[in-house]
Amino acid sequence: MELTIHLYGITRDIIGGSKKSVQLPEGARVQDLLEQIRKDYPSLAELKSLLVAVNEEYAEADVVLTERDEVALIPPVSGG
Repeated sequence: MELTIHLYGITRDIIGGSKKSVQLPEGARVQDLLEQIRKDYPSLAELKSLLVAVNEEYAEADVVLTERDEVALIPPVSGG
């Protein structure tokens, strides 16, 4: 299946755009997505935290993904 991942903040800078298409097998989970994207972009593995939102809600690692899902990578944020 092909997922379109929306990117924000430092993830957009590392990957070089605001969206990225990722190929994953049917039944893939959030953890599988993170493993694949960190393999493709090792700099993402250096981030202290990287959250995934699926359909506008934070998702745990075991959530199963479908092609219809809206997926976003949420990098750590700092404020002041």
